[in-house]
Amino acid sequence: MHHDKNAPALDSALVWFRRDLRAHDHAALFHALKAARQVWCAFVFDRDILDPLLERGLRTDRRVEFIHDSVTQLDAALAALGEQHGRTGVRLLVRHGHAAHELVALASALHVQAVYANHDDEPAALQRDARVRGLLAGAGIALHTSKDHVVFERSEVLTAAGSPYGVFTPYKNAWLRKLEPYFVKAYPVAAHAAALAPLPPQVACALPSLDALGFERSNLHALKIPVGERGAQALLDDFLPRIDEYGRTRDFPAVKGPSYLSVHLRFGTCSIRTLAREAWARQQAGSEGARVWLSELVWRDFYHQILHHHPRVVGHCFKPEFDAIRWDHGKHADELLAAWCAGRTGYPLIDAAMAQINQTGYMHNRLRMVVASFLTKDLGIDWRRGEQYFADHLNDFDLAANNGGWQWAASTGCDAQPWFRIFNPVSQSRRFDPQGRFIRRYLPQLAALPDELIHAPWEARPVDLAAAGIELGVHYPAPVVQHDEARQRTLDRFAAVKKKA
Repeated sequence: MHHDKNAPALDSALVWFRRDLRAHDHAALFHALKAARQVWCAFVFDRDILDPLLERGLRTDRRVEFIHDSVTQLDAALAALGEQHGRTGVRLLVRHGHAAHELVALASALHVQAVYANHDDEPAALQRDARVRGLLAGAGIALHTSKDHVVFERSEVLTAAGSPYGVFTPYKNAWLRKLEPYFVKAYPVAAHAAALAPLPPQVACALPSLDALGFERSNLHALKIPVGERGAQALLDDFLPRIDEYGRTRDFPAVKGPSYLSVHLRFGTCSIRTLAREAWARQQAGSEGARVWLSELVWRDFYHQILHHHPRVVGHCFKPEFDAIRWDHGKHADELLAAWCAGRTGYPLIDAAMAQINQTGYMHNRLRMVVASFLTKDLGIDWRRGEQYFADHLNDFDLAANNGGWQWAASTGCDAQPWFRIFNPVSQSRRFDPQGRFIRRYLPQLAALPDELIHAPWEARPVDLAAAGIELGVHYPAPVVQHDEARQRTLDRFAAVKKKA
């Protein structure tokens, strides 16, 4: 019998979308379309993730809304992709339930031979995928997973001795040496889209509303945060004309410097390959801004490979000797933590940054470092408590990057800020928000203070405070700690651990 070597190996397959909510340049979708004659696509609103939010009373979560809107867009994009290739009735199968159960039930109902998904290296996701792999195997269905949300993953970039890197710069140099066009090439999904299959009526059902999932609309759209693959493209189009300036503008929170693509990278509404390819091409053409931005994308890969090789960083210090640090705890520490969370520390840059995350779910990268340093080194509070607050509030919360950033700031992580280097919140404020533009945006009660006094209102003379209509402790808090005293306590705290080591 004559066998066409290009004929699909499988009769049918299911693509399971997770943190990759786009229809283009998508590894799992490409592999499934190439391998199977008929391909269906599914997304599960996972109750294992959503129920704990609802149990904590978090009915408005911008991330759930972002995912919901992006899934709605993905459904339309897949339908359009099908139409372009003469396939009507292509839709995204959306379920609300426990991911493992729903996915296996769908794969069985559709009688597919394989399920395709992209890697997710978070510990909870690995456990879920192992369970799904076992359940599918029991039904005679294979699970194929592939790299998609980083450029290099797991053990792709190792030292000459074959061990993972723990320091960023050598990792970055090795990453750049390994980079070649192949690794940032787009997967040509459209070329194989004729394999997309219409939904059989027995499995079709309407996409659940946000309300049906138990959530309410947030201020996501009032904040004009663009969603889905179209939103990501709009942000990229806006950023590329500014990328050359990125190195100069990225540290100033009042300036439009960043790409604002982090939430899109988090949920995969844009492809990391598109971004790395654009940045790399511009870097090679001599753009300093593109070089700095590409380096930020490398940090993201770096933290993902740290999480892969050292899952103990979830809950523990990367450097085990620092697990012995005695952070402040008890009633006073809890009050300081509450002041930090609510933006009532009396340090304007810190409070403005916390107002930004509380109101918008976004925080400027420079400010993430400054507020994390302040919590751990000025207030003496365990980095894990700050990490948890960010995890609850950041739209772009990504376990690997959030953990890496917090451990960097706390000096407990790999390649961290040395423990004796402690950000001075006032000099950071003067340096990165010199005219107090960012502070005024989020702390309007300080708006009437002149530029030179807005960074440290407690240093202002009573007459200057009165002129600005401010009484410390009434309109704006007095500082909860003295930086110099706090700095000394931090040096002592770390030195005690170093002495024992």
